[in-house]
Amino acid sequence: MKENLINDGLRRRDKVIFDYVFNYYYSSLCAFAMQYVNDKNTVEDLVQDFFLSFWIDSSNLQINVSLKTYLFASIKNRCLDYQKHSKVKEKYKNYVLFAEKDEDNSFDHFFTETELRQAIEKSLSKLPPRCREIFELSRMKGHNNQEISDILGISKRTVEVQISNSLKILRKELSDYLPIFLIALLLK
Repeated sequence: MKENLINDGLRRRDKVIFDYVFNYYYSSLCAFAMQYVNDKNTVEDLVQDFFLSFWIDSSNLQINVSLKTYLFASIKNRCLDYQKHSKVKEKYKNYVLFAEKDEDNSFDHFFTETELRQAIEKSLSKLPPRCREIFELSRMKGHNNQEISDILGISKRTVEVQISNSLKILRKELSDYLPIFLIALLLK
């Protein structure tokens, strides 16, 4: 099938074209993703999640390279995002386990966590409204920069700048509560 017909069909949300693309590329994309994430179930979830997003956003689809290149690059990015997120979760898990060994009084820890959450909320409220919206889409809802760009109808570069500005403000606001390395860990 010709590439421009496939792309047009995808933009029109033609189910037959989408099913063709899904069936044609699914197993190859899963095999490719296994190079980055060595867990079959996770890989299948990542690829299926990508195709779900791909279907939802297909009417706004702007592919400037071949469809195959676009699909494989998208899966690679999802895998890299997954790896990054896994590392952050692991670091946090290790931090929590280490902190629990050193703490005798769990009530004190709870109070500190509550105080930190309040400080984070207070700091977030100091962000300009658009900056906060972009930050929350990124860090709280897990959208990547391109998805935020598409959702808000702004450039990807604007999203990057706004997230960078948010992080600078939050690091400054929260510096009294946590060591710098931990703030970086929580806000990356």
